[in-house]
Amino acid sequence: MTSPLLDRHGAVAGLGTDASVAWHYGDPTAEQRALEAGRAVADQSHLGIVTVTGPDRLTWLDSLCTQQVAGLAPGESAELMILSPQGRIEHVAGLVDDGTTAWLVTETAPALAAFLDRMRFMLRVEVDDATAGWAAIGEAVSRPASDGEPVTWVDPWPGVTAGGTSYAADPAALSDAVRPWRLVLVPRATLAAEIEARVDAGWTLAGTWATEAIRIAAHRPRAAFDVDDHSLPHELDWLRTAVHLHKGCYRGQETVAKVHNVGRPPRRLTMLLLDGSGHSLPELGADVLNAEGATVGRVTSVARHHELGPVALAILKRSVDPSSVLTVPTDGGPVSAAQELIVNADGFSADRPPKPGPTMKGLLMGKGCAADGGDLPG
Repeated sequence: MTSPLLDRHGAVAGLGTDASVAWHYGDPTAEQRALEAGRAVADQSHLGIVTVTGPDRLTWLDSLCTQQVAGLAPGESAELMILSPQGRIEHVAGLVDDGTTAWLVTETAPALAAFLDRMRFMLRVEVDDATAGWAAIGEAVSRPASDGEPVTWVDPWPGVTAGGTSYAADPAALSDAVRPWRLVLVPRATLAAEIEARVDAGWTLAGTWATEAIRIAAHRPRAAFDVDDHSLPHELDWLRTAVHLHKGCYRGQETVAKVHNVGRPPRRLTMLLLDGSGHSLPELGADVLNAEGATVGRVTSVARHHELGPVALAILKRSVDPSSVLTVPTDGGPVSAAQELIVNADGFSADRPPKPGPTMKGLLMGKGCAADGGDLPG
């Protein structure tokens, strides 16, 4: 559904996944600065919204997802994932409950709603893809909704929520990249009026060029771009906000626990600081090459940041030397890329359990086995 905000003077439509909203409104640099200053609003109506109602909604969602949400209080926000049986990421959603309805903001609304509907069995829940009737407005604000405000999801990134852990190379680094962000849910019919009211109050209207640049600088993964068919939560440092390591069983939990406790994720998310002298940006999915010209990863997100210049997120093989300078092909020729680590190169979380010792005299772990730090899954 094309946003009515694209009719505004100066609006330039986005591309691909973001084509239904504006890429920018004429001044992407000013839009980024306004976001960083906490005085910008963004049209996020391209996101999907799934609702779950019924008295069993939270305990039922808790049984299916990676996050502990059974006791979620009205107005409280959480982030969750639905994994495959092999622990791969299938759906990511922000969750907020208003006391009668659980609201899920996601980029896979039709598929998520279909999956949830198949899993209802005899429980007292109803699932609806509400995207046609509801839309999200992004605000550079970190506080939850006040009394009388619409239902609002507050992004927990980059904090480590209860039951989570971090794979960050430098846990303190994200303190410099805090990105206040919340999504206010409004009837789609009132989207334009809601945003115009904020603009009239002095807020700057920002497009996806700005929101993506700020997101990438904050190391924040996005399901539509940074997740593929093989993605594990550990590879993206997503155990910090979307996974509870000590809750009950759910689909894919065995892989999550095994990789965290005795294995290592085979890949890692990193930020690339690209050489901007040639004014060329890589395409999404572009290969990332090492000094020998071998492919060691791919670009997943890319933007031009108003201070950092061209930046990207890339998923790399964990074995790539963090100090090595990489190259990425572009239309204007190869561009060099320095790494800014997100997920650490050793593949261990901040609270990985200690390696178990031998259980009897003379018993030694085999080289490369899972309990000795071998790579999981195979």
